[in-house]
Amino acid sequence: MGITRNELYDRIHLQPEIIEKLDALSEQIDISGLTGDLERMMDRKTARPAYLQLKELLSEDEEHLKMLYCQLECARRLHDRYREMQIPETIFTETMRCFARFIEECRVRTGRMFFDRGWWTYRQVSMSLFRIGALEYEMKEYEGENVIAIHIPSDADLSRESVDVSLGRAEQFFRTCYADYEYGKYTCGSWLLSPALRASLAQDSNILAFQERFTVIEEDSEDKEFIEWLFQVSKDTDYRKLPERTSLQRNIKERLIRGEKVGSAFGIIFNSEESNGEA
Repeated sequence: MGITRNELYDRIHLQPEIIEKLDALSEQIDISGLTGDLERMMDRKTARPAYLQLKELLSEDEEHLKMLYCQLECARRLHDRYREMQIPETIFTETMRCFARFIEECRVRTGRMFFDRGWWTYRQVSMSLFRIGALEYEMKEYEGENVIAIHIPSDADLSRESVDVSLGRAEQFFRTCYADYEYGKYTCGSWLLSPALRASLAQDSNILAFQERFTVIEEDSEDKEFIEWLFQVSKDTDYRKLPERTSLQRNIKERLIRGEKVGSAFGIIFNSEESNGEA
């Protein structure tokens, strides 16, 4: 039953350089001695404290590959759980490909391959977050009620059609596989929702179309996380040294040099019943 480590690595397109290092680690780590920690990290209710405890146990881990090894072991074990819940294989594969994507993002940003997202990926290995088409969806709470938080992967296709398909598939997924999880809103906190972007976007922009789906609740003009996502460099990079590979990068760079801000925003998509109730 289940899949082997090599089958998982192949399925998620894990980089050969990383696989070689993980294979070496497999001879050093007694995974049977960590079973309790892994089981807790695979549970949505205990995932975060389990991650923090495991992080402390694996403290001597400069490239965080021990954590990567452990989280991928969780992913491997989850495969059977996905099957039991009749979750499509495509969702399992798309969800777990985040590991290779994050490692590649590290390579682009720093020139080195390593793993720096264990603080995030405990969500994937606890079945709290799923990639469904273009977007990722996480079961969370907002103001005391269940919501689905939308996350935007760096390789997301934000065309209107692609987002429509993703949202439709996600709605079906949660109503089918998590029928007891009652929610009435989709939320999203991202630089891509920042109203400050509008001056740099064409009217037919996919980003603008994505923004229009949300009712913006709050803005944070001081947030600088967008620098890492848009420019793929450290957020403390000198603005004058930011790359200009795309028109959006050029426009935002010019604005930053002029002292303008981009920031981020938090928005909500209300379901039809809730929207009608507010009207």
